[in-house]
Amino acid sequence: MVSPRLIVKNESEEPSVRLAVLIDADNAQAAVIDGLLAEVARFGEATVKRIYGDFTAPTSASWKKVLQKYAIKPVQQFAYTTGKNATDSTLIIDAMDLLYTRKFDGFCLVTSDSDFTGLAMRLREEGLTVLGFGEKKTPDAFRNSCHKFIFTEVLRPSAKKESDTSDQGSGREAKTVTDSKGQGQAREKNSFPKQFMLDALEQSSDDDGWAQLGTFGSYLTKLQPDFDSRNFGFKKLSDLVKAKKDIFLIEERNQSGSNIKQLYIHAK
Repeated sequence: MVSPRLIVKNESEEPSVRLAVLIDADNAQAAVIDGLLAEVARFGEATVKRIYGDFTAPTSASWKKVLQKYAIKPVQQFAYTTGKNATDSTLIIDAMDLLYTRKFDGFCLVTSDSDFTGLAMRLREEGLTVLGFGEKKTPDAFRNSCHKFIFTEVLRPSAKKESDTSDQGSGREAKTVTDSKGQGQAREKNSFPKQFMLDALEQSSDDDGWAQLGTFGSYLTKLQPDFDSRNFGFKKLSDLVKAKKDIFLIEERNQSGSNIKQLYIHAK
């Protein structure tokens, strides 16, 4: 079994597994990309993100809009003949090339196509974790060839979450202040992403709803690489959660076998 590598250091060190995310554009919807990458972050770091398809086709228009935003590398495969076998073959070849680099702990295969069943089984034979993402129509063969399979329908944003995302934008809001001449002047201010923090806490917590601070911090940065508590006036993440008493409950626990205390947090 491949040992997890230490990738990120937050307020406490936590190992992170390296994942290759390979997306079949012919059998995946761009609308799920937010939820998809958030789900991947629960398992490790998406070191490689590639998507395969014919991006000259009108059906790929929705994907072209999100590739740059999420730093996903497109692999163009022209549809020389009817069908999608060329796309499937390119993805499988790339997967095997990545496998033999021995740099990855697991693969995330985003497709509803049973043609990737053989690939999933081959990756598992090498001792790698295989996570599958696809629609409910995905055949049982591919579902069962993965260590875990997640239905993309549950990753689709609800109307409320779409509204929240629109309101928050990039995490900034415009605030009007009055200068010495009484003129209104717009000033940009960081708004606190409350819902984002609560969603991340829910995903990183145990069955009782408690999350160790380091685990929580690691998940935050996996979801949003530019997240920094200093953007909101706090030197450390621990200072932030302690100050947000209206959102978080905190508890200090002794680490097993030592007098070192670790901070745990829970949604209020």
